[in-house]
Amino acid sequence: MTRIGYARVSTADQDLELQCEKLASEGCQIIRSEKVSGASREDREELATIIQFLRANDELVVTRLDRLGRDTRDVLNIVHDCEQRGAFVTVLDPHVTTRGDLGKLVLTVLGMVAQMERRFIKERQREGIARAKANGVYKGGRPRIDRAAVLNLHQRGAGPAAIARALGCSRMQVYRILNRAN
Repeated sequence: MTRIGYARVSTADQDLELQCEKLASEGCQIIRSEKVSGASREDREELATIIQFLRANDELVVTRLDRLGRDTRDVLNIVHDCEQRGAFVTVLDPHVTTRGDLGKLVLTVLGMVAQMERRFIKERQREGIARAKANGVYKGGRPRIDRAAVLNLHQRGAGPAAIARALGCSRMQVYRILNRAN
């Protein structure tokens, strides 16, 4: 039996260290981590790798359920995929494991609560933005890419791919800026 820890944060500026330390202190022999949204399973390559290599009686360990996923269906699908391999899922806070039927039930309820909480957060955020707009104080999100730099590189003859590489962004973001400038 191998305990495999999975740590995840949503953005590149968040820190994985506390999750990794907790997983190591819980006896995880292998710890995989990634910085990607938990809203869906797409682009979560480390999680896919863990599930692919799980063997019978292995245990996938996460610090909190929202590290595994924020959508009830995704969480249940992950648990199902692990069970198909004869493995178990354990959440450390609150401590729940799929080794028994009660654990599966609790995990399902927690998954539903996490999904509902995510929906409430988004709703409060939308309400706050609407209120701020109505009061004339909403300024929007901060620009992630220097628009002037994109236009400057484009004027010098650089193509969208070269601009994206130079500025560390996607080509789609470059295209959007160039389209708005025209």
